[in-house]
Amino acid sequence: MSDLHEDLRDDVRMLGESLGRTISSDLGPEFLERVEYIRQLAKAGRNEEEPEHLQLLEAIGQLHEDEVLPIARAFTQFLNLANIAEEHHRVRRRLDNASAQDAPDEFQDLLTHLREQGFSADQLVETLKTLDIDLVLTAHPTEVNRRTLIQKYDGITDCLKKLDRKVPCQTRVDELVSQIWHTDEIRKQRPTPVDEAKWGFAVLENSLWSAVPRFLRRLDNELRASLGQGLPLDCCPVRFSSWMGGDRDGNPNVTAEVTKEVLLLARWEALDLYIRSVDELRGELSMFRATAEMKALVGEVDEPYRTLLGSLKHDLLISREGIESQLDGFQPEAELPINTPEQLLAPLQLCHRSLIESGMASIAAGKLEDLIRRVACFGLTMVRLDIRQNADRHAAVLDELTGFYGLGRYSQWSEADKQAFLLRELASRRPLLPRHWQPTAEVQEVLDTCRVVAEADPKALGSYVISMASQPSDVLSVILLLREQGIRHNLRVVPLFETLDDLDNARACIEALFEIDWYRSYAQGHQEVMIGYSDSSKDAGQLAAAWGQYRAQEALTRLCAQHNIKLTLFHGRGGTVGRGGGPSHTAILAQPPGSVAGSLRVTEQGEMIRFKFGVPELAIRNLELYTGAVLQATLAPAPAPDDAWRENMDALAASGLASYRAIVRDDPQFVPYFRSATPEQELAKLPLGSRPAKRRADGGVESLRAIPWIFAWTQIRLMLPAWLGSDAALGQAIKEGELPRLQHMYSHWPFFRSYIDMLEMVLAKSDINIAAYYEQRLVSPELTTLGSALRSRLLTAVEHVKRIKSVTHLLDHNPVIRQSIDVRNPYIDPLHFLQAELLYRDRNQPDQRLEQALMVTMAGISAGMRNTG
Repeated sequence: MSDLHEDLRDDVRMLGESLGRTISSDLGPEFLERVEYIRQLAKAGRNEEEPEHLQLLEAIGQLHEDEVLPIARAFTQFLNLANIAEEHHRVRRRLDNASAQDAPDEFQDLLTHLREQGFSADQLVETLKTLDIDLVLTAHPTEVNRRTLIQKYDGITDCLKKLDRKVPCQTRVDELVSQIWHTDEIRKQRPTPVDEAKWGFAVLENSLWSAVPRFLRRLDNELRASLGQGLPLDCCPVRFSSWMGGDRDGNPNVTAEVTKEVLLLARWEALDLYIRSVDELRGELSMFRATAEMKALVGEVDEPYRTLLGSLKHDLLISREGIESQLDGFQPEAELPINTPEQLLAPLQLCHRSLIESGMASIAAGKLEDLIRRVACFGLTMVRLDIRQNADRHAAVLDELTGFYGLGRYSQWSEADKQAFLLRELASRRPLLPRHWQPTAEVQEVLDTCRVVAEADPKALGSYVISMASQPSDVLSVILLLREQGIRHNLRVVPLFETLDDLDNARACIEALFEIDWYRSYAQGHQEVMIGYSDSSKDAGQLAAAWGQYRAQEALTRLCAQHNIKLTLFHGRGGTVGRGGGPSHTAILAQPPGSVAGSLRVTEQGEMIRFKFGVPELAIRNLELYTGAVLQATLAPAPAPDDAWRENMDALAASGLASYRAIVRDDPQFVPYFRSATPEQELAKLPLGSRPAKRRADGGVESLRAIPWIFAWTQIRLMLPAWLGSDAALGQAIKEGELPRLQHMYSHWPFFRSYIDMLEMVLAKSDINIAAYYEQRLVSPELTTLGSALRSRLLTAVEHVKRIKSVTHLLDHNPVIRQSIDVRNPYIDPLHFLQAELLYRDRNQPDQRLEQALMVTMAGISAGMRNTG
């Protein structure tokens, strides 16, 4: 740890010592000595040229059933505390750099670079004013920490800030660490979809509510300094949507009633925050001087601004009470006083005009402008809720309807017949749904959801996303069902292309939609398409999926340009490399030219929401990165790859696909090995999120969701989904003399460079010795040949990446991540070995104590790896 920055090292040591005192007080000094002994054995094992863990394994093997849980908890909580210290250090380092006079400002550097490329100040500002970046917070079950613990972790972050300012805070640190130690890490029950939505609202309230106006103020200042003009107050290039409470694909717990409740909760949350902000602003605006316009509204009063804001607060309170009444099941008797963002903005803008015209511009530029900017970003709903449902569920509704009418089964019709039927019904003036029809519960639920969507405020909704969409009828059927339930606006209906075949077919599907005159009129010149990263990677392997995603985006971009239709691509990226993860700005700049044309939607999920946006300073940084990357990708995208590079990628993808599927689909040993070596089956017991781990309770690996698929391989450090197939494809290309071209592609093509860099990072997190131990402890001898082959292939992949990057060691050019991995390993190793031991014991003689400890090891390894899935 000696190479760590001194401040970070001091924070980690201080938090570790506090945890040690807590453990000693609870379980005695002898137990703390046992923990320290295991840590020292792990550290010594990592110091060897050839890692040797025999003593560590012996110590773990001797643990009694009553000891495994506290040992697992000790290492898990140390890793969580180390994460807090590291996140705080990132903020501290950024603030230190910002305060240095000669520190470079990345966004200003970008503006300068774009000016040098010939873009005028007006062009840059106008582009920024029209940027539409939508960050979609999803409820994917990868946040292993309970909300109550996250709040305590946030408290420790606040203490670290105070300690930096020399404010005494050690006693509070010790209190929080003790509270953490005496709180169960693992939820006793799965969170409900409403719980997940409330967790999302907590991130918005605790961090983004503060971060957004600071980000916009900083952006405005940078534009004025570099270009001489700023952003309008009602302009916000980044907004937020959510899937929490709207994503029902494979989650029976997300019902129409849940969606209705979450929509109301979002309104309540927004109103509550505005009430607090208006109250705070009212305390500041005690001025007496005002314009005639202001006096005409409030009269000749001593404090006109407070009078106007008092009236606004009153209207907000009544509106919040109205939402509370609806949450209690009562219908509103009258329209709420604050029902649109404009009704909230009007008095704020009047205050702003009056202050400026009365010579108090500096006062107007304070909290009042911050509040106006919040309205521009959050509106009256905080987030816009997306709805997601599988295409099969809509087809099932139409199946029952056509059966009721004696027309046969809709799902068995040809695509042409489906389209003809749907278009006839869309044009018809009579209702489609019969009055005395009794649908099944599953069909009624789909119809109820459509009714909730139809009755919702259009500003509260984002898109209706259709999973497993493959034909125009999948889109038309949703529009028909929404219209049957009374929707009065053209909601964006978004096909999600997930598998490799669907990605390859994406252009044909959208082109067929554009050939339908009725649909072109409905689309109103704008088409949104979602690209699935998780399931395409699980289906085809990371390499073939990445190239399939790139080609699909290129094809869709060209198609929409031909039809003069604005395209918004919605990237369904996960936190890990195997699910399209990695640095967001790098990924955006690696997109095909023209595909990021001022608009971008992207999912942010699970623990990545907290890592990116849970602390205001980090949130500001990530909002700047998104804005800068989308601006650059819009105005100065990377050039298209040349034909030779395309041929290379086609060959690499084909080779990678064949190699990946030969193992995952065709090798009879693969599924038994996967289920033996990883905690895949035990993961179902970990109450991560409201959604089941499998799409079908009786399904096999093919029905396993992408997150637990990757989670399982991450737990044993084999990281297979991120590299399997790439090893064979890159090896074949190098064998055929293509290494110089691969190196040239890496140097000059952002897409390929991003892919190789992400591959390098995940390979650096892998560990064949850890993976081998899981196999040794858990896998039957007849399956070990496959495991040995996989580990050998992983090592080969490492060598290929090093040759392409011309480096001696992985992450040579990224020492911060390399060091972060190295520092954590001695604390993760005991959890890995303990987990393997617990899996062995629990599978042979189940014990509740073992299961609880096992779940804690999963949480601890996730904390140490900084992601789950």
